[in-house]
Amino acid sequence: MRIGAMIGDVSRALFKRPATELYPFERRKAPARLRGLLAFEPSRCTGCKICMRDCPARALELVVVDKATKRFAMKFHADRCTYCAQCVVSCNFDALSMSHEQWELAGLAREQFLHTFGRDEDLAVLREREAASRPGQGV
Repeated sequence: MRIGAMIGDVSRALFKRPATELYPFERRKAPARLRGLLAFEPSRCTGCKICMRDCPARALELVVVDKATKRFAMKFHADRCTYCAQCVVSCNFDALSMSHEQWELAGLAREQFLHTFGRDEDLAVLREREAASRPGQGV
């Protein structure tokens, strides 16, 4: 490339606006059909586990807190998920959906990618079970 042509390109570029956006300072609104973080509605879940069986990435775990009163919690492994929304399509009771508002899911540690959904009292029961199952750490 000749120097004269390069100087012409550089001088034209000095007076143009940048083509990039200043993300994370300037954000666009996410599209309504964007597949972001999974959302779980525990009151609608019946515990059929079809979502678990149909997930190609095995990113879902349905945890039974109390089967008699139909209390369930969901563990979602975001690092395994392909965001195909097959679990949402398979759920006959609309207990699952994908948020278009929470889509910035990057993280530095693997623990950040495990999301546990459910009622607060059910999550407390799960934490107690996990603490009791760890060897050397009694409750």
